[in-house]
Amino acid sequence: MPKERDAMEGDMGKEEGCSGSSSSSSSSSSDFSARSRKRKANVAVFLQDPDEEMAKTEKTVKSQSDNQTWDNNAVCENPCTQIPIPDKEGDEEISPGSTLARVMTPRAIPLPVLNWANREEVWKVMLSKEMTYVRDKHFLLRHPLLQPKMRAILLDWLMEVCEVYKLHRETFYLAQDFFDRYMATQENVVKTLLQLIGISCLFIAAKLEEIYPPKLHQFAYVTDGACSGSDILNMELVIMKALKWHLSPLTVVSWLNVYMQVAYLNDFSEVLLPQYPQEIFVQIAELLDLCSLDYDSLEFSYGVLAASAMYHFSSSELMQKVSGYEWCDIEKCVKWMVPFAMVIRETGSSKLKYFRGIPLEETHHVQTHINSLDLLEKVQGKKALLSDQNRISPLPTGVLTPPQSSKKQSNEQEPM
Repeated sequence: MPKERDAMEGDMGKEEGCSGSSSSSSSSSSDFSARSRKRKANVAVFLQDPDEEMAKTEKTVKSQSDNQTWDNNAVCENPCTQIPIPDKEGDEEISPGSTLARVMTPRAIPLPVLNWANREEVWKVMLSKEMTYVRDKHFLLRHPLLQPKMRAILLDWLMEVCEVYKLHRETFYLAQDFFDRYMATQENVVKTLLQLIGISCLFIAAKLEEIYPPKLHQFAYVTDGACSGSDILNMELVIMKALKWHLSPLTVVSWLNVYMQVAYLNDFSEVLLPQYPQEIFVQIAELLDLCSLDYDSLEFSYGVLAASAMYHFSSSELMQKVSGYEWCDIEKCVKWMVPFAMVIRETGSSKLKYFRGIPLEETHHVQTHINSLDLLEKVQGKKALLSDQNRISPLPTGVLTPPQSSKKQSNEQEPM
């Protein structure tokens, strides 16, 4: 009898399943379309700017912390949470001469009409990056044992590492931004830690920018035993916590890429593809490479540095067209950059290098290393000479304009 009862209940279950399937089939198409629409909505959410998501998270955490009472005598046992990080003040006053104040000056929109986005919104996001990622031009005051030349030596070495591993210019400038902003959150860092901090910043930047970044042991190898893989991993966590995971600035080479694209744009349907000459981009990038080694470059925003380099390379009219800046916005930076431009003009720009395994159209994006420290010493000499002669003023426009075609040297590429 139990077996027969079980069989009857199974048959009844099958009949109910058949009747249920007929009723559910009518709504299957609507459910599928609803799930499809929901899936698309989720995709749209995850495509938001990471900085906007980070700002929302910080706002939520701050509101929760304000509603909680903490025990001041409580001791945190996790060493990763004991990093001295200054609190971010949302209502901090902005001095008129600060980098943040200069970024807030209204600028004309140089971007063309885009068929994939609203150019006003894109420009607004770009300017908000300048306001969010502000560097401290006095961070060395926090580190009495460090000198500006130590920073220059470290960045010059990172350039060399980038060329060896064929890393992008964007990777180097991301690492430089991480280093400068991290050092502004710390105090009394000794020079023996600079290499570990620098290579850890490059390790983070490579994972963000490169498709195939070097392995951890390769970053440890270039330090010649000074830093182990575990040291780099530990410092990576410390740096990212100090930066509060703000890891997506618009670097100076990103601004340069935008300015160059606007200057040479012919086909508005291909605005995302480079249309400028690679040789000219490399020449301006080398000028920015040399300027970035100088500690005084921290006084200027990335957009101003790139626009000033464009001025020294072309003219004031082109600079205003591609950047939206007026002359008064970049005058101080242009004058500061005069000795750097003079040294680059006297030395001459490097030839476009060819890297094995890198497509020819991508070679200008690979960070190269020049004898930057020697050139920086020449810059210091030029500064002293111009100061003595009281001639620190903008050079004539077009100081780096390529020579006439009849005077150009052969453009043979140098294989690496």
